[in-house]
Amino acid sequence: MIDTSNLGLFLAAAVLLTVTPGPAVLYIVTRSVSQGRAAGIVSCLGVASGGLVHVLAATLGLSALLASSAAAFNIVKYAGAAYLVWLGVRKLTQPSTLDPSVALPRRSLLRVYRDGAVVNILNPKTALFFLAFLPQFVVTSRGAVGVQFALFGLLFVAIAVCTDVMWALVASSAGTWLRQHPRFIASERYVAGTVYLGLGLASAMTSSRRSIS
Repeated sequence: MIDTSNLGLFLAAAVLLTVTPGPAVLYIVTRSVSQGRAAGIVSCLGVASGGLVHVLAATLGLSALLASSAAAFNIVKYAGAAYLVWLGVRKLTQPSTLDPSVALPRRSLLRVYRDGAVVNILNPKTALFFLAFLPQFVVTSRGAVGVQFALFGLLFVAIAVCTDVMWALVASSAGTWLRQHPRFIASERYVAGTVYLGLGLASAMTSSRRSIS
């Protein structure tokens, strides 16, 4: 059902995107540094729960859009590619505001989970990202478009959980070092910006070739 030629690009992009710090990773790192490994891992689960909400919303919305108009769906794909390019340029040109040295107050693990979910659910950039990212890898001619969206979305969240847990483990073990070297995380903008830019350009060119053929 999933196009295997797209799967390799998807996996590479997903790993690079999830391993670079953003607002959710900053929350996980800061919580891990402030409150330890258990809180860091619980925060990962909260962030993942928020990601699942965005996956569900994107799957339902994009599937409904395709059912109503294939042309409108193609417009969304091109707009998504342009949005990814814009994210890349913005990441590369704007200084990072991530600062893991800012401590969070101690919370119960239930509160840590809830806060992680809220951080992700209420981030409008996450919603826009899924709307821009998922359509680039779905091949409508293979059918079951909704299932394709869901599978790619769930795979992205699963990869994100793995990389987020890695961040939690590293941050809880190297909290002092991270507090003393905030520029290490701030440098993420170069990696993330390059990945966004490359993915957006690759998506636009791939969509163009399919349209011509």
